[in-house]
Amino acid sequence: MNFVAEVKVWLKAGIADPEGLTINEAISQLGYQGVSGVSSGKVFRLEMVADSEEVAEERVSELATTLLSNPVLEDYSASINEVS
Repeated sequence: MNFVAEVKVWLKAGIADPEGLTINEAISQLGYQGVSGVSSGKVFRLEMVADSEEVAEERVSELATTLLSNPVLEDYSASINEVS
């Protein structure tokens, strides 16, 4: 079975996000109002073959915690869809 997974990674609450702060300041300097709390993150798209959705979910979870994110500093979420 073929799957596509999307893994979103972002900094945990309380961890400094200089990129998000810089973007937030730039938004304000460009004259946009009502935008605050900007944070940066990463999105990974993985195409994979697995015997089942459960196997794909386990593989994505393992990759997310060992390679795609730093569990000490970052949280992640993942979604998996079967493709034909």
